[in-house]
Amino acid sequence: MGEIEQKPTPGSRLGAPENSGISTLEHGQKPPPTPSGKLMSIKIQMLDDTQEAFEVPQRAPGKVLLDAVCNHLNLVEGDYFGLEFPDHKKITVWLDLLKPIVKQIRRPKHVVVKFVVKFFPPDHTQLQEELTRYLFALQVKQDLAQGRLTCNDTSAALLISHIVQSEIGDFDEALDREHLAKNKYIPQQDALEDKIVEFHHNHIGQTPAESDFQLLEIARRLEMYGIRLHPAKDREGTKINLAVANTGILVFQGFTKINAFNWAKVRKLSFKRKRFLIKLRPDANSSYQDTLEFLMASRDFCKSFWKICVEHHAFFRLFEEPKPKPKAVLFSRGSSFRFSGRTQKQVLDYVKEGGHKKVQFERKHSKIHSIRSLATQPSETDSEVPKQSPQSASLTFGEGADSPRGQSRQQGKELKVAAPSAAAPAPTEDPRPQPGPQASPALQRSPAGNRQADGASPAPPEEEEEVLKDSTQQSKAQPPQPCTELSITSQGGAGPTNVTLSPNLSPDTKQASPLISPLLNDQACPRTDDEEESRRKRFPTDKAYFIAKEVSTTERTYLKDLEVITSWFQSTVSKEDSMPETLKSLIFPNFEPLHKFHTNFLKEIEQRLALWEGRSNAQVKGDYQRIGDVLLRNIQGMKHLAAHLWRHSEALEALENGLKNSRRLESFCRDFELQKVCYLPLNTFLLRPLHRLMHYRQVLERLCKHHPPSHADFRDCRAALAEITEMVAQLHGTMIKMENFQKLHELKKDLIGIDNLVIPGREFIRLGSLSKLSGKGLQQRMFFLFNDVLLYTSRGLTASNQFKVHGQLPLYGMTIEEGEAEWGLPHCLTLRGQRQSIIVAASSRAEMEKWVEDIQMAIDLAEKSSCPSPELLASSPPDNKSPDEATAADQESEDDLSASRTSLERQAPHRGNTMVHVCWHRNTSVSMVDFSIAVENQLSGNLLRKFKNSNGWQKLWVVFTNFCLFFYKSHQDNHPLASLPLLGYSLTIPSEAENIHKDHVFKLHFKSHVYYFRAESEYTFERWMEVIRSATSSASRAPSASHKDSHAY
Repeated sequence: MGEIEQKPTPGSRLGAPENSGISTLEHGQKPPPTPSGKLMSIKIQMLDDTQEAFEVPQRAPGKVLLDAVCNHLNLVEGDYFGLEFPDHKKITVWLDLLKPIVKQIRRPKHVVVKFVVKFFPPDHTQLQEELTRYLFALQVKQDLAQGRLTCNDTSAALLISHIVQSEIGDFDEALDREHLAKNKYIPQQDALEDKIVEFHHNHIGQTPAESDFQLLEIARRLEMYGIRLHPAKDREGTKINLAVANTGILVFQGFTKINAFNWAKVRKLSFKRKRFLIKLRPDANSSYQDTLEFLMASRDFCKSFWKICVEHHAFFRLFEEPKPKPKAVLFSRGSSFRFSGRTQKQVLDYVKEGGHKKVQFERKHSKIHSIRSLATQPSETDSEVPKQSPQSASLTFGEGADSPRGQSRQQGKELKVAAPSAAAPAPTEDPRPQPGPQASPALQRSPAGNRQADGASPAPPEEEEEVLKDSTQQSKAQPPQPCTELSITSQGGAGPTNVTLSPNLSPDTKQASPLISPLLNDQACPRTDDEEESRRKRFPTDKAYFIAKEVSTTERTYLKDLEVITSWFQSTVSKEDSMPETLKSLIFPNFEPLHKFHTNFLKEIEQRLALWEGRSNAQVKGDYQRIGDVLLRNIQGMKHLAAHLWRHSEALEALENGLKNSRRLESFCRDFELQKVCYLPLNTFLLRPLHRLMHYRQVLERLCKHHPPSHADFRDCRAALAEITEMVAQLHGTMIKMENFQKLHELKKDLIGIDNLVIPGREFIRLGSLSKLSGKGLQQRMFFLFNDVLLYTSRGLTASNQFKVHGQLPLYGMTIEEGEAEWGLPHCLTLRGQRQSIIVAASSRAEMEKWVEDIQMAIDLAEKSSCPSPELLASSPPDNKSPDEATAADQESEDDLSASRTSLERQAPHRGNTMVHVCWHRNTSVSMVDFSIAVENQLSGNLLRKFKNSNGWQKLWVVFTNFCLFFYKSHQDNHPLASLPLLGYSLTIPSEAENIHKDHVFKLHFKSHVYYFRAESEYTFERWMEVIRSATSSASRAPSASHKDSHAY
């Protein structure tokens, strides 16, 4: 009788570092000794239907053969794959990696071993390599053809359309129908041909790598994805099918799932003869018996399925490869079988640490070359946020998807000019209809000559970073370039009309993981520095000019942010009847006048700058070398819009109440947030007009400080400052209240298991990553501090990328003790509540001091409040759990993701690149004070960027907001190509040894990632340094008397 008990290993319980596992794929590690002796030849059928013969020693274990196949394919993530073959009883079994091959395959000359996907992860964005995703896509194609992956006609047509796109390229109806006639991807394909062709038409410009990504995004949502059915009977003799997946053991009747037993619920798996037994953990709310029994066809079938379950549990649930059982002295009881190889966590950590290099590969069925196959130099991946998976970058020309207001005129013009080697990420689109028009196929393709003119060279391995947004929708069918890889994250599900999906960061992008940046990874086209220098000499050198220019550049970004509401959101709302008319009338009529006013304001500023720069004779007279009069005139004009500004807080509250009361509106807004143009949370854009007032005041303060009282512009600047200060003072209270309100609602989307996070009087103070000491050792947890309660959560490998609340500590009566001496842990704290105490450790002394200061301040506020017992979070788990229940609570299951109505993103894609996720992966924290400072420290403009080992500088339009740099090809783009979260980065000035012989250069570096950025003047250099420093290092402050003082503007 074989059995497996789900117990943590001693090492994991004590918090010991995980073993990296033994694999010939890991550089610097020696493979296990291969037995010498006679060689035997084994035929392996690959996923592309080719056959390869491998010669291995007869006594070699199965791992030698699998490693040989992975090495042959240059496959880094080979742990997801396995070798299956029919045994002597014609039962398809997996090759045991620890047993000698000769004992498993009795007649190797007459057996064809299949190389197939064995472990299907919950999210394909965890697959970091393009080659891995390609092989997974081939597996999906194979399962479709064999009838294993069942789905409705729409999904089947959608899947096949992506396969066709990857194999023959862009839509051509005659070519499509000819190709479909020669290739059968699914039984009864003829009935779906028209639908396949219709869907294929929507994929114009999509690269094979993107098609693989979209294919997996759709497939992973199907119930039969990665499922292998094993016939069985229940105790009543009813015919059923058993299957195992990353979540646990599934029960099917036909092709319909009727039950699921998640790993967290399973205490023990065993088999006895042909009976398969599942022992469940005790659960008072469950109607199941303690032990479930299923009858299979034979002992061999039963043992085969048990082994697969053992391997799936170990791969997806354990931190490290389980240790072998000690051999019995006299008698052995049970099976000695165990999982061999790296667990998924070890695979993710290995790729995350950059322990591999990209290699070439060829797509057998595709008529389009993989971009990676053209690469002249490999590069490494460092996906820090598991929200995104790498894909090949393609050189992109032209702008992003145009806004609904009809900016398509720019496309033709921009597409004629080659962007200076801005290798945009492999683009994907949202599953929802985009408001903007699609570019024609003719516009989306660039001539081959443009590619040669750019002279892009591959990026060196160390020049990689995170991507939260991906490339443009338009002009994406460019010829492949020898560029490095990028990461994308899935967003959204497949819809029947629009069939491509948006990446995110997010990841996240991701995704992400934050992730490989397409923009930060491409190699810059060498630029002539003489051209840049001569251009600079034409510009004025007065600091006031650069302050005025900052007004212009940030006003451009502000207008784009307004267009997210007035153009994109309004256009999407008009197509769907999801928003009540009262809410529409509250939002759009109060934003459209602002958009119109600031459009004219920007024109005035740009006209004044043109005169100032000497593009007319006015500069000679000296009449236009000032900006105060323009600012004064327009700020006085803003007073007439004050009524609209007052309504924005009302609009934000009405929108959030609407989301709470309407699932349809909630789903609609969530889908809009997944569009690339919505690069920040939707409710953030509703507060942008209030934030902009802060920027005007900041600029005018700098102008008044710069000008002497005798200057011609001083009086106007001072008058404008007085006007804007008065407006800010009037809206000050509203701003503080709305910032906190917006942050609470944003955090609510990141948390699972909360009914009432947003209640009157609750204020957010700090969030961040700390390690919590438990019976298993130190475990990373995400902590959220409010003025009445401290929450701790964990993040699992789930599709939603949300954090599950594990516990809460009311602050009333809490005490803090430093516990380094008692527990022997650095930067350790003991938080003693009235009902529960926990021990936590910070990543550094500075982090610990920030937490101590904020927690103590919150405790003081709770003690002073008139309500000593704060309202608790309704669906948080109770604190008085038994040890077994506590362990089960720490192990997230799929049931947890759909347990209650309160978290709307349970089974839907969720933005994986929020500040919460960045803090989790960078192991840091951020406070409400930092968020408030970030509101003031927004900046945008052109910067030149250079990698550590590159020669030229590349010009980019860069926007700094929300602790992140967003990169665009130009200010006219509607959404960012990539983003770089700055928390955890170091900001310095290059040393002499780095040979950066240019002025106004600053350096950003995190671990092995190094980027140089070059500003156009001393003023802009200082401003970029100032705002980036505010993001890379948290604000230091004295303890506040009250919490409200701590986020005063």
